[in-house]
Amino acid sequence: MEDKFVIGVDLGGTKIYTVLAGADGRVLTAVKVPTEAAGGRDHVLKRIMQTMEQVREQAGVPGRLVRATVVGAPGPLDASRGVVYQAPNLGWQNVPLTQLMEEATGIPARLENDANLAALGEHVYGAGRGETDLVYITVSTGIGSGMILDGRLYRGVGGGAGEIGHMTVLPDGPPCSCGNRGCLEAMASGSAIAREARSLVAQGKGKAILAAGGGRPEVDAEAVSAAAAAGDPEAIFIIAEAARFLGIGLANVLNLLNPALVILGGGAMKIGSVVFEGARSEMQKRALAAAYDRVKLVPAQLGGRAGAMGAVALALQCLVPEGMAGS
Repeated sequence: MEDKFVIGVDLGGTKIYTVLAGADGRVLTAVKVPTEAAGGRDHVLKRIMQTMEQVREQAGVPGRLVRATVVGAPGPLDASRGVVYQAPNLGWQNVPLTQLMEEATGIPARLENDANLAALGEHVYGAGRGETDLVYITVSTGIGSGMILDGRLYRGVGGGAGEIGHMTVLPDGPPCSCGNRGCLEAMASGSAIAREARSLVAQGKGKAILAAGGGRPEVDAEAVSAAAAAGDPEAIFIIAEAARFLGIGLANVLNLLNPALVILGGGAMKIGSVVFEGARSEMQKRALAAAYDRVKLVPAQLGGRAGAMGAVALALQCLVPEGMAGS
């Protein structure tokens, strides 16, 4: 019997990360390229196809042996129909992604929300192995999450479950990209950290942050992180406040879902223990003891590979529907 292979694609606004794996889930080869979203939809689709061809060629696997492809993309999207409704970072609206991919490659394709796939990747291959109830939260430019409940991805009735970033944590707080105010994303994301730093700089303060950002007033979260690491109290305060609001959001998740495990990932986790421990402390203060005492809060293990590995896991489930847990 011929070997079977699957391809997982993590499609983001800045990069495309594509892996080819065998039926045992072992990754044979991987390719990462810039998305070049400014080139438009067809250009990005071409980039995806090129990475799929590259991983096959590097592994010496003919196209006929690739049995399924799963693409993780930012939402909102309809996974069942394979349509990306809106992806601002890509400039896409109502793109029938799986149909276009299947027409171009002849390989069965499936679409899934990128945060859901990151949760599935950590569940099957990373920090969530062995747990049946977990929440994965990514904190970077924005804040998103995926949930594994009773061993399976929970998508919600319309596929929109897990939008923890748009949970209100401060009524009448700063505007959020979704149009609401005081969302967790507006208070605790990398974008929120950068906003607060720029506000300080505009007031003639935040000199250490400004210096860490190369003297440009458009400082970002990395500049705040660098200033905090050097001991700057203003930078430390900004990050501590973001961590506090993240902890409020985590407490709400614990009280609502009572998971056994919460996994924190995303670029903001690179800032260090200030975010992780600050969020843990606030979560403990606000969560019900019955929920807090049973949960483990851990950092993600897969890093930038989580989405692609979740795509592999889901693609393998397409081959064996009753196989791997987490479907």
